[in-house]
Order: sequence, then structure tokens, then C-alpha cells
Amino acid sequence: MLPRVRTVLCLVLTLVAGSLPLAAQGEASFPFGTALVLDAAPQPGSKRIPMIEIEENGAAAFYLWCASARGSANVGDTTITLMPTTALPSQCTSDQISRDAELLAQLAQMTGWRRQGNEVDLVGASTLRFRVMTN
Repeated sequence: MLPRVRTVLCLVLTLVAGSLPLAAQGEASFPFGTALVLDAAPQPGSKRIPMIEIEENGAAAFYLWCASARGSANVGDTTITLMPTTALPSQCTSDQISRDAELLAQLAQMTGWRRQGNEVDLVGASTLRFRVMTN
């Protein structure tokens, strides 16, 4: 092999190998600023599925079965603390308010998170699986 071709191939392989840990780290990092959709079917009579969005500054938005809430989040390497507000709008039915309150209570109990690809599990007294919106 020509020395110049060998040098170019070594350089290309070095660049590719050096970018692999960054790609793996990006897939394992928390997806700040991205919608996380609960891995659940819609409730009867609705097409809505709960979502959360957490910004790097800790601002959090919670889109529940019927209502929406704001709050904050503290995200570490594998830990998470969610502090949603509990104010629910009055246009929700009592059943929807109950489901939203239950989901808010579950989210408030989360203590950890883990990511594998486009799936993010929030872990606490129970585990809630979310999918990263990619579109």
C-alpha cells in the first residue's frame, strides 16, 4: 500500500474511532429539551398521551391525561427529582382529574432514570417508560 494512502486510512480510522464514544454518550445522556411520551395507550375517549419536557435549566412541563402542569426537575447522571405543580384545570372530568393526580404523584416519587436508545425509564416506587420524540 502506498504510504500516503496508508496515512489517510489511519487518519480516517482514528477520526471514526474517536467519534464512537461521543455517539454512545449522546444516546445515554438525558434528552433535555425533547418531548418524552409515556409508553401507554390513550385513555378511552381521548387521543392524548402524557408527555414531559425537561429543559437543562430545570424547567419542566407536564402534559397529563387531561391537564397540563409546570414544575421543575433536578437531573443528575442517574438520578432525577421531579417537582410538578398539582393545579389542575376545571374542564377535566373527575375521572381525568383522578388519573392526572395519580400520574403526578408517581412522577413526584421518581428518584432515578436510565436511557437505552429512544427509551427513558423513570424509576421510583414504580417505573414509567417514556419514548423520546424523534420527529
